[in-house]
Amino acid sequence: MTETCVILDIGGVLEITPETGSVLRWEDRLELPFGTVDERMHDVWQAGCVGSISEREVHEQVAARLGLDALQAEAFMADLWAEYLGTPNEELIAYVRGLRGSCKLGILSNSFVGARERETALYHFDELVEHIVYSHEIGVEKPDPRAFEAACAGLEVRPESCLFIDDLAANVEAAQAVGMRAHLFQDNARTITRIAAHLDTGPRS
Repeated sequence: MTETCVILDIGGVLEITPETGSVLRWEDRLELPFGTVDERMHDVWQAGCVGSISEREVHEQVAARLGLDALQAEAFMADLWAEYLGTPNEELIAYVRGLRGSCKLGILSNSFVGARERETALYHFDELVEHIVYSHEIGVEKPDPRAFEAACAGLEVRPESCLFIDDLAANVEAAQAVGMRAHLFQDNARTITRIAAHLDTGPRS
């Protein structure tokens, strides 16, 4: 349980995920006031993040709450998934791929029901790291300490052996609170330097 470990977030780290404005476009198209989609769908989005609703139920609720037919609901969700999945951060992914065998590698992601299947098909994260923890599969989101504990348990490592990379300060602070080393992602160069330093120093004694 002393092996050095690196655990990464997905959205904003391994995936580049700028807002696309798709929700605003749908509100314009449906002649809904600004903020209506999030107001009507908030509890559904939250349920999807912790896996207490199925993808089919999400589609049903989108159609019912936004007044969409089946094809519109499918198009709406396709737009949301396009924004969610973004594009791959090729430089960082390539660097992490080169670490295989030199340390344990994992992913800890606040996710949405259906994310594993889509990200596996698009980005093959299951081949990049040894273990992936998705919030919708464990029922807990970062910054809850249980999310970080689940990631460490899945990799069979101690928190103090791990460097956690995330683009949100609250999650970085939460990781540190459970004993992990943590780095706030701002760009690839600084992140790669930080990972290299972690692997050079190794786990604490």
